[in-house]
Amino acid sequence: MPAGLRSTVEAIPGRPLPHGILGAPCTNIVDVTEDRIHELNGVEWLSLGCCPAHHWADPCEDESPGDESPGAPPVKEFCRPEVEHARPLPIYTGAECSAPGFSYEEARAQALASLALGEQHAVEVGFMRTKLNGDAVDLTPTAGPLSVAQGVAVLEDCLASAYGGVGTIHVPAGVGTLLGCCNIVHRDPETGGLETLTGNCVVIGAGYSYLNTGPGGIAADPGTAWLYITGPLEIRRGPIDVIPDRSRAGASVNTRNNDRRVLAERTYVVGTTCQVCAVNVRVCE
Repeated sequence: MPAGLRSTVEAIPGRPLPHGILGAPCTNIVDVTEDRIHELNGVEWLSLGCCPAHHWADPCEDESPGDESPGAPPVKEFCRPEVEHARPLPIYTGAECSAPGFSYEEARAQALASLALGEQHAVEVGFMRTKLNGDAVDLTPTAGPLSVAQGVAVLEDCLASAYGGVGTIHVPAGVGTLLGCCNIVHRDPETGGLETLTGNCVVIGAGYSYLNTGPGGIAADPGTAWLYITGPLEIRRGPIDVIPDRSRAGASVNTRNNDRRVLAERTYVVGTTCQVCAVNVRVCE
């Protein structure tokens, strides 16, 4: 049918993947208000709960040391909390089209819609690049990648040895289906979120699939993927800036080529705590 006979209708709306880093119910998202806008430059804090608790063996329990010297009395261990930090992740999207027939309001709506649908993917990419790739301990055995179930088990053991609370497993979208093969993950009927039998939260991210890189930013070999585990997530989210704003709508047009451009951007700061571990797993047998 000729294009001139087609009817113009509303665009097909979309919605972000429900179990990504911004959709998981265990992720704490804080919308930063104007009086705390400086937090979007990055934050730091003293780690909380990353020091282990110990069982105290009472030296008085054994009244008969025999012929052996009792030696030095046992000493209780103390732990200094570490300073942790999270850096800003600027996220943006832009709309461009020929100015004739493409108003500022249409360009603005395009940019905002693209940001709403795509910002989760961008945050996952930024978090993997700036935190997961840089801080993770690689637990992949020398024999090579593990199965998905084995990989999750190794990660959960790693976090449990360093942190007593609920953590977060970060999974590429392409591995998400495999989590159901061995009942590794189930859906919480109350929150709708995903969690393991151990109780750790699961984030399935398209941004993690996009990079699929391990510690040091090394790309995964074909047929494999990288999984990570961290402590809980706290995400600071800034307001959306549209550039130019409505008061300067005319500035959106490039007079050299008559194209209109409108940018929508906001800043995220993604923080986590304690141990970060990684493992390479097989996705094709």
